Amino acid sequence: MTIRTILVDDEPLAIQGLELRLEKHDDVEIVETCSNGREAIRAIKTHKPDLVFLDIQMPGFDGFSVIQGLMEVEPPLFVFVTAYSDHAIRAFEAQAADYLMKPVEEDRLADTLDRVRQRLAEKRGAEEVGRLKEVLAEVAPESMAVEGVEDSHSSSRYEKLINIKDRGQIFRVDVDSIEKIDAAGDYMCIYTGDNTLILRETMKDLEKRLDPRRFQRVHRSCIVNLDLVRQVKPHTNGECFLVLDSGSQVKVSRSYRDVVARFVH
Repeated sequence: MTIRTILVDDEPLAIQGLELRLEKHDDVEIVETCSNGREAIRAIKTHKPDLVFLDIQMPGFDGFSVIQGLMEVEPPLFVFVTAYSDHAIRAFEAQAADYLMKPVEEDRLADTLDRVRQRLAEKRGAEEVGRLKEVLAEVAPESMAVEGVEDSHSSSRYEKLINIKDRGQIFRVDVDSIEKIDAAGDYMCIYTGDNTLILRETMKDLEKRLDPRRFQRVHRSCIVNLDLVRQVKPHTNGECFLVLDSGSQVKVSRSYRDVVARFVH
């Protein structure tokens, strides 16, 4: 599995240093380097890479603006590379795969790439499962209905409360209050409408604890409480946006569009 990668930094020496460190990883292919945010957006839309190493502070479009400029496309994995540590929480909220400090240490970079490989493998596996479900829904819709009935009998095994240790405190969160969950590497950003908490857990493990009749993944790195969806807004290319009770919007990718079916029929 080749990881097609773009490097974005306004400092040429920073890009050169990262290129040298990445040479030791045979599965990483650098398809382009960019010196500013506008170049990065164009390159990502053109090359559709798997991974982008993205500087945060750049003239004009900063790293967060780059991500906002890609709302219309399926985004790659992002690893923020910066000299400042005070952007870490915002980076996780932006669903970054990881957050590296300059100068980048080789051991830390190797750990990051291991995490990226795992995320990419999970994504490709989920895409295969999604395609299989689409085929099953077309050729054997009755079997999908039976599967749903069987799942309903096991709802009692899912958790009603989740303990989250965040900022030195332990919060007991009622799952009914959870509006959405965003993944950022091994961290989950839990949104309850009036609060955001950070939980150290993988998306895969957290999904097992939540009732799938209510909590569904609508994007590779986002779970939504379907009971708190207020509106469905169609979008281009078979995608759509879910408007939640708080007013926030979540894009549903084509791979998960079957989740929306219950709202449009």
